[in-house]
Amino acid sequence: MSKNTHGAPLTPAVFHILLALYGGEKHGYEIMKLVEKDSSGSVTMGPGTLYGSLERMMKSGLVAESNTSDPRRIYYKLTAEGRTVFKAETERLAQASRLAQARLRTA
Repeated sequence: MSKNTHGAPLTPAVFHILLALYGGEKHGYEIMKLVEKDSSGSVTMGPGTLYGSLERMMKSGLVAESNTSDPRRIYYKLTAEGRTVFKAETERLAQASRLAQARLRTA
């Protein structure tokens, strides 16, 4: 899933879910709305995409269900591995952006 321990760059959906959860635990609807807001509407996901991604991310050790007292909703949180992967992917994207900006200035 990522360039570091998971082998490839993150998909936009996975990156934005990790970004949404970096600020703290959230339930599914909150994640969907924050992803849409953070991406200025360029990444939208329905429940199937969101929960399918969350399931794969839990199996990969990036996300875990949170223990909450709210029985109506399942909350999700980043794991230590999820934080590490998110930070590494953010740095990879920043480096690629710096390189692209430098090339644009010299073109």
